[in-house]
Amino acid sequence: MPEEDLLELRFRLYDGSDIGPIRYSSSSTVAMLKERIVSEWPRDKQIIPKMANDVKLISAGKILENSRTISQCKPTFGELPGGIITMHVVVQPSSTKSKTEKKVDELPQKAACYCSIL
Repeated sequence: MPEEDLLELRFRLYDGSDIGPIRYSSSSTVAMLKERIVSEWPRDKQIIPKMANDVKLISAGKILENSRTISQCKPTFGELPGGIITMHVVVQPSSTKSKTEKKVDELPQKAACYCSIL
């Protein structure tokens, strides 16, 4: 693999710790990066993603799409010859969403208070 096809990426976790830097081929997809992040996630963290869909990668303020390759995202990264690109990792477990959402019927009913101005 030619040297110019490799990019060095670091993934910044929610607590400020990092995974990497690791060299990736520019043809690697964002989905492949997410799979690697989940497999290398430190097990001592309070929040641990169970699958790649629980992870969102952010670079330069943009959420990266799973189907895109690193080379397609390169304009987002900018031109950094020999530099390490840092991406932020957001964990949003799919099971948490359904647990935190409450139906209107499940909300506690409060006594209503009405005012009348005469």
